[in-house]
Amino acid sequence: METQQLSSEIDIRREKINNLKNAGEVVYKEKFERTHTIKDATEQPDGSMVSVCGRMVFRRVMGKFGFMQLRDINAKIQVSVGVNELNAESYEFYKKMIDIGDFVGVTGEIYHTQTGEITVRAHQVTLLSKALRPLPEKFHGLVDQEAKYRQRYLDLVSNETAREVFIGRSKVLTFLRTFLNRNGFMEVETPILQSAVCGASARPFLTHHNALDKDCNLRIAPETYLKQVIAGGFDRVYEVAKCFRNEGMDTQHLQEFTMVEWYASYWNFEDNIKFYKKFIQELLMEVKGSMQLEYQGVTLDFAKEVWPRVNYVEEMRKILGFDFLEVNTRDELVAKVVETGLFKEDDFDGIKTVGGVIDYIYKRKIRVNIVQPTILYNYPACLLPLARHNDKDVRITDAFQILCMGNELAKAYSELVDPIVQREELENQAKAKLDGDDEAMELDEDFILAMEHGMPPISGLGFGVDRLMTLLFDQESVRDVVLFPLMK
Repeated sequence: METQQLSSEIDIRREKINNLKNAGEVVYKEKFERTHTIKDATEQPDGSMVSVCGRMVFRRVMGKFGFMQLRDINAKIQVSVGVNELNAESYEFYKKMIDIGDFVGVTGEIYHTQTGEITVRAHQVTLLSKALRPLPEKFHGLVDQEAKYRQRYLDLVSNETAREVFIGRSKVLTFLRTFLNRNGFMEVETPILQSAVCGASARPFLTHHNALDKDCNLRIAPETYLKQVIAGGFDRVYEVAKCFRNEGMDTQHLQEFTMVEWYASYWNFEDNIKFYKKFIQELLMEVKGSMQLEYQGVTLDFAKEVWPRVNYVEEMRKILGFDFLEVNTRDELVAKVVETGLFKEDDFDGIKTVGGVIDYIYKRKIRVNIVQPTILYNYPACLLPLARHNDKDVRITDAFQILCMGNELAKAYSELVDPIVQREELENQAKAKLDGDDEAMELDEDFILAMEHGMPPISGLGFGVDRLMTLLFDQESVRDVVLFPLMK
């Protein structure tokens, strides 16, 4: 809507509000006695009396009779409004004082029109709340993508797909909690404001606690606290956690995101593979009704009894043509990789560690080529300082990822519970941070202290809810599945 036209429309609506108030009308009602939601009303037999309410999103007036449409987040319903059911004064009020976008209450009788559409024959129409601004032009919705993110409420009003996505997100979280609870997990809460950057490789958001005069960070992952809960005797725990990572934005990453982590005592990573597979298959059946998904034109099959497996270390050895685990310095590894002709030296500019070089190669030569749900296992130990080292080769960790469409769906491992080895790993991380790796972890003494008091064997798994949502609802960007993503 053009600026001048919009301004004129707002002026007209503002005048109506003033006129109504001057006439003693309560423009913004306190409540409405609803007998049925719109969805419930559509399921009632003809002749039933209902009181429904919602936003008026469409209206057609033909003299002394017409139709409007009311909508809420779950459903819409047609309402017929005529002078025969309303008195002349009420009908004129409806025509002149109620506008598209207003919230309206209707009391009336359910019937079907000649075309078979279920309709409420209005006996009473009540203005509940006046919209000062009109909905997007001709109710075609927001076209500008950035406006959709900034004004998500308008996107929800006008976009059926957006409504499906966010109703679906609620269903996913409800199912997640139900599934974990019935499998013996307990939901707990851990701090968002933390005093050590630990739990993942990521650049943190930093802040200062004035009362304690202490520098803090927003959590990048709930891992170290959830393991402390396990040390306290809780057998299986999980958290739906808001996390914050001060790094780049793309279609698969946001600085503020929702992740789930669960931890089970006495499991190893193979137990978590089985459990995650059970979880995702049951989730798909609950939310989508099928274990096959259509994503960006590709059919993804989660129904297979045996998912393909890729050995991270062996695949990297095949790609590079040498045993990269035997290389101990960043510069030596870069030189050997450049000799293969797969990359140029300047591809690794800004990468300061052996693990960073390995991860860069992996993302461009292995992960990007994986389309169907696949288990990637046997991670180099330098990539996962909180994971348990393999008993046969300490250079490898007992870890796995679930990959799909070139992206990580979940990461899990048998947890490192040896406090001596854990301290060494985090000291190496702290050294890397001093050397300029701003994604390295810090030495979390509280976490080590808990480990020194004893932890059972543990396996934990984490995944991003937002990224999973893009897959479930065929959305290209995580911004499309977050109600209010941060904008510039």
